[in-house]
Amino acid sequence: MSFEWLKNVVLGGSGTPTIAHTVFVLALVIASGIALSRIKIKGISLGMTWILFTGIAVGHIGVNIDHATLHFIKEFGLILFVFFIGLQVGPGFFSSLKSGGAKLISLAALIVFLGVITAYVLHLITGEPLPTMVGVLSGAVTNTPGLGAAQQAYFDSTGVDDPTISLGYAVAYPLGVVGIIFTMIIMRYVLRVDFKKEDEGLAAMSNETNLPRRYTVEFTNEMLEGRDIATAHMLINRPFVVSRLMHASGEIVMADGSSKLTIGDRLRVICTEEDSEAILAFFGHPVEMTAEEWGATAMQSTPLVSRRILITREEINGKKFSDLRLRTRYGINITRVNRAGVDLLPYQGMELQVGDKVMVVGPEAAVQAAEKVLGNSLKKLDHPNLLPVFIGIALGMLLGSLPLMSIPQPVKLGLAGGPLIIALLIGRFGPHFHLVTYTTMSANLMLREIGLAMFLAAVGIGAGEGFIEAIVGGGYKWVGYGVIITVLPLVIVALIGRLKFKLNYYTLMGLMAGAMTDPPALGFASTSSGNDMPAVSYATVYPVVMFLRVLTAQMLILMSM
Repeated sequence: MSFEWLKNVVLGGSGTPTIAHTVFVLALVIASGIALSRIKIKGISLGMTWILFTGIAVGHIGVNIDHATLHFIKEFGLILFVFFIGLQVGPGFFSSLKSGGAKLISLAALIVFLGVITAYVLHLITGEPLPTMVGVLSGAVTNTPGLGAAQQAYFDSTGVDDPTISLGYAVAYPLGVVGIIFTMIIMRYVLRVDFKKEDEGLAAMSNETNLPRRYTVEFTNEMLEGRDIATAHMLINRPFVVSRLMHASGEIVMADGSSKLTIGDRLRVICTEEDSEAILAFFGHPVEMTAEEWGATAMQSTPLVSRRILITREEINGKKFSDLRLRTRYGINITRVNRAGVDLLPYQGMELQVGDKVMVVGPEAAVQAAEKVLGNSLKKLDHPNLLPVFIGIALGMLLGSLPLMSIPQPVKLGLAGGPLIIALLIGRFGPHFHLVTYTTMSANLMLREIGLAMFLAAVGIGAGEGFIEAIVGGGYKWVGYGVIITVLPLVIVALIGRLKFKLNYYTLMGLMAGAMTDPPALGFASTSSGNDMPAVSYATVYPVVMFLRVLTAQMLILMSM
């Protein structure tokens, strides 16, 4: 029995590598890297970065994979990774811009410029050609678009290629990835970061971002005697919801805009902590009342229930509360909307999204009727919505290829920056155009991890060929230069961000990964933190950083001419 088929799959045969061989090698590299990622030293693991090293090892022993195929795997993996990050953090991205986004972008820009200055100073001290140092810089900050821009600018200026640009990138890249992760780990100990305290700080930050709270107030404002709640809304002009009323007789009824206010009534008010003092003083004075007391039904003519209902009907996606008229049609009250894990105060102009959870208060029959309108079917959410994904990726390709400026070559966001920005926009505004952007957390994470694994494996295999020879032949110096370029700016800005601006460590990790446009570092940060804060800050700074990386790489090449 001939085993030629096995040789073709495992070794690739003698001609052009087959698809089976390419997939086999890719799967083997990823599986080996994931297995090694489970190794921890003092509780610390490099995570999926091991895939990069197994790829380098496989590439170094001469495994042959078609260059064009390898390039496609790398770029498509990166597109998947950044696109699903954008979809996940899109709803929280724009609010983060309002609360400290400019600060994060400024710190990320400082990391970029410190890296450029460090590379230029090393060029002056060591005498290494500036084009070579630009390649080392691109590898040290793990920025492939910057490498491409530098190579193109050099070719357009001289008419020939400089192989040391790409070689410097390949030599510096692996330790660039590891250097970013190790800098995060080192800064954790230098700054004496306690994850428990960081979680407490994160919870405090959440409270400061105006999350809804429940209060009980006894109505004593004689000026509003006999007025309805809708009038109170117009007079105070602050966001709040009155979900229930307790009359002096003890009867508890559901409240709506037409409910009349009477001295001695007790109101169940939902508002933000920031607005609570003004709203409670406007109605009367706060009193203590437990949830059990509000839930008492002994003296109610119509018992009220509260229930979280999941929005799963696509027809509801993008519609406003005012369009649905739930209160008028069913006699129920919506007190809170939970979106992406955050409780929001509802208002008539709020656009609902598939995947939102709304807290509904009302009689049992009315709540059940509203449930039928909104969906509340977990099974429907398991069905993937692929249309926005591929529309977003297509639009991301257009945006990433759009020339923004020319010096002399066009500066572009690239195949990662374009999809990321489109995903952020779709994640935030997609429902406005009736696009269902909801994906389960497990599906989002699965596609992100697959994309990251493909990217790392392809980069490692591509860098493995000639890797050792380049280091032995003098490239070991480039490794040292790359480490300096990687670590020095990160340490300086991490100290500034933590000591001066008091940034949460999770946010700081995302800032460091985003400033280096480094998906493996983000993967490490997200795994370490167990929350989305690193992804939010990464997405906040990434587009601007990508633009600056491409721009500064071309500027350095022009300075060398």
